[in-house]
Amino acid sequence: MLKTLAIVSRKGGAGKTTLALHLAVAAEAGGITTALFDLDNQASASLWADRRGEPFPAVRPAQAPRLPLLLDQARAQKAALAIVDTPPEADAIAGAATENADAILIPCRPSALDLGAINNSVRIARHSGKPFFVVVSAAPVQGREVEEMRASLAASKIEVAPIVLHQRKAYAAWMQQGRTAQEIEPNGKAAAEIRELLLWCCEKVIMLPRQQIRKLIR
Repeated sequence: MLKTLAIVSRKGGAGKTTLALHLAVAAEAGGITTALFDLDNQASASLWADRRGEPFPAVRPAQAPRLPLLLDQARAQKAALAIVDTPPEADAIAGAATENADAILIPCRPSALDLGAINNSVRIARHSGKPFFVVVSAAPVQGREVEEMRASLAASKIEVAPIVLHQRKAYAAWMQQGRTAQEIEPNGKAAAEIRELLLWCCEKVIMLPRQQIRKLIR
């Protein structure tokens, strides 16, 4: 059965596409057949796939009205996971993604500006009625920012993923070559963060059958 994750943030620069691509590559490497649908007019994920020059993970440019059909096609092709990358400043597109998702991830940097802008993303997620979680992204390796962000979100009854993605050069260094951190530095800290986040999503958020994620479990 296909499970769908929507990556949503109304603020630009939150790390949506980076998160979507890293999760998609990690899922394929773990034996989970994955499709990534790029709803952003900037087509960053699609351009990344062009530079990558490989069929997996499957990345397709898409329009919101066609998303249900594309998800049906992914099911017919026995995909286990679909990831939907959305643009900022586009409520209708984000709404379509969340309505068709099993769960929603909202990447957010631990800064006052990003936290101040998260309410619009949370509003869209809540309106869908689907489970949603904030993923702390580009966090400093040291300092109290993550702890303070968690406390602020908890006060608003917003759940936060237990795995934090830190500010690491590896996340961005190879994107222009169509590669991700775990492919270039498979034993690096960025690779470990992505793997743990994916495993948490598969086990706790979208609940893929255990036999489908056995390669992720050490």
